[in-house]
Amino acid sequence: MSDDIGTPDTPAGSSGGTAPGGGPRPEPLRFFGTTWVKHDNGYPARRAGVAVGSLAAAVASCLVLRFAYEGIRIADTGSFVTVLIIVMFAICSALAFRNTWEGFGKRHDPQRQASLRGLLAIGFVGSLLAYFFRSLTEAPGEKLHREEYEKAREEYERRSSRRTGNPSKKKRRR
Repeated sequence: MSDDIGTPDTPAGSSGGTAPGGGPRPEPLRFFGTTWVKHDNGYPARRAGVAVGSLAAAVASCLVLRFAYEGIRIADTGSFVTVLIIVMFAICSALAFRNTWEGFGKRHDPQRQASLRGLLAIGFVGSLLAYFFRSLTEAPGEKLHREEYEKAREEYERRSSRRTGNPSKKKRRR
């Protein structure tokens, strides 16, 4: 198994267990695996691919939304409905952008995410744009995962450095 592909059964928010050499294992990121740790195995190419892919998907999505707008205009539903749909997509995209962007820096509450699922699905263009802009500077979510990974490594080092020798051979005080 390659080093840049994580286990699919690793729960979100965990340090991914322990590595074969000891210590915590980094949690894989979507499209990047664990290449974000050392920026190896094609990390820059993957970042460029994510940036280009998310921008291309956002542009394609806007074209699809344009066709939907044309269909509504042809149906002659009235200016109120047309403006309402445009405003809905704009607001939902802005909220999805903000939610996705904040998700790169902190873990979301699963219940809140479940309640926002419909709104985020409507504003998918905002999420795609958040992925594009974040991938220009780092792998989306890298900062959060790096902080969690470094914290887990520090805790592991503290725990393992305290242990010296076999505790069963330790002399007891009387």
